[in-house]
Amino acid sequence: MNCAISGEVPKEPVVSTKSGLLFERRLIERHISDYGKCPVTGEPLTIDDIVPIKTGEIIKPKTLHTASIPGLLGTFQNEWDGLMLSNFALEQQLHTARQELSHALYQHDSACRVIARLKKERDEARQFLAEVERHIPAAPEAVTANAALSNGKRAAGDEELGPNAKKLCPGISAEIITELTDCNAALSQKRKKRQIPQTLASIDALERFTQLSSHPLHKTNKPGICSMDILHSKDVIATGGVDATAVLFDRPSGQIMSTLTGHSKKVTSVKFVGDTDLVLTASADKTVRIWRNPGDGNYACGHTLNDHSAEVRAVTVHPTNKYFVSASLDNTWCFYDLSSGSCLAQVSDGSEDADYTAAAFHPDGLILGTGTSQSVVKIWDVKSQANVAKFDGHTGEVTAISFSENGYFLATAAEDGVRLWDLRKLRNFKSFLSADANSVEFDPSGSYLGIAASDIRVYQTASVKAEWNLIKTLPDLSGTGKATCVKFGPDAQYVAVGSMDHNLRIFGLPGDEKANADDDSAQDS
Repeated sequence: MNCAISGEVPKEPVVSTKSGLLFERRLIERHISDYGKCPVTGEPLTIDDIVPIKTGEIIKPKTLHTASIPGLLGTFQNEWDGLMLSNFALEQQLHTARQELSHALYQHDSACRVIARLKKERDEARQFLAEVERHIPAAPEAVTANAALSNGKRAAGDEELGPNAKKLCPGISAEIITELTDCNAALSQKRKKRQIPQTLASIDALERFTQLSSHPLHKTNKPGICSMDILHSKDVIATGGVDATAVLFDRPSGQIMSTLTGHSKKVTSVKFVGDTDLVLTASADKTVRIWRNPGDGNYACGHTLNDHSAEVRAVTVHPTNKYFVSASLDNTWCFYDLSSGSCLAQVSDGSEDADYTAAAFHPDGLILGTGTSQSVVKIWDVKSQANVAKFDGHTGEVTAISFSENGYFLATAAEDGVRLWDLRKLRNFKSFLSADANSVEFDPSGSYLGIAASDIRVYQTASVKAEWNLIKTLPDLSGTGKATCVKFGPDAQYVAVGSMDHNLRIFGLPGDEKANADDDSAQDS
């Protein structure tokens, strides 16, 4: 009988007690030590399951091809042929490797020459620019900020120069205005067909919200989260801190994706640009930065914008995701082209007491809302950059503003609480009194309103005359007594809260309760 593995007569035959198969002892022991199972049947097999068989000495007959000289010569010839074929294949591989190495070296040499030429051209351009600047006389400070900016519009027909002989902004072109108008028309039409998503968290679910997690994102020696934004399509949260950094946090995994460093003072505002890999940050160091993700997750600063002369308090992105506005304590707001980072318009209403502390675009994009440190809320026509309405009534600095998705309501927060404004009649129709309201936010569906102050309160939105019911009061667990920002997650499935400690807190339904809530919403739909 032959071995079930080699097919030859075994020298030390053993038999499996499980399958009854015959094996060569050394082969089956090696197979059992490597795999722990029978090589034929696949059943688990151990050394104890094989039994040696006593047999007489077996003499193997000589194979025919090695029994004669011609057979031996044929065997040697076959081995020689195989060796030559293997050697030929190795030579072919060596030749291909040499060609690839030569091509790579040629590309490297070409790249080095191109880099050297570009550096030379750059140095020549810098030298030429320095020579030109030496021959240009200093421009007189003939144009002041108030003369350059009048009622939100720039004076026409002048070569506008700002401080330090800087040329003022070119203005918003007719092509851009047409683009903004078309975007407004499309979004207004879409809003008429808007429906509340079936996956939106229910009022009953919001009533059961509790803290799910707390994440220390910022430094402990400079605690405090000043601003926050959520990229709903990827469930990524961005926070801006007192420690001069912005942090991108992946909520599902609970991991920090990237830390944006570069500002020298606290990050007062942070915004995602639609579903792109762009992030905007504003800072008390008077700058706005545009951050880009090259694809490896390490965000780099693409542009640093220095058009403001005082602390920048807010940035807001236009619905086209091509433009954005920054608001500053220098009495101006700037309209930027996002791709180039150029300031197209720097706008002021001419008054000296309009330090802008908050800003937000209307969902349709043709209206801009700004809040000031003088308790005034101003509404602007983006096309003409004209101040078309003012809302008075707050006490203290306006800290945040938020437009509802329905396009009719505006919520503003200040030291005396939160006020709701009807944009159709330009009047205040409801107020929530709360000391030091730091943030106010409508959820993307316009169904809920969140307010951050000494605690966090979530309201159900209603009409002008109906009651806005308080759904849930979430405690400020930071111990600082000051919640600085509040944002709703996708479909209001959770609420993200920033406070004056270094932790980001997530409030929502615990896992099993969330599963039950999802089942209930599925049955209702």
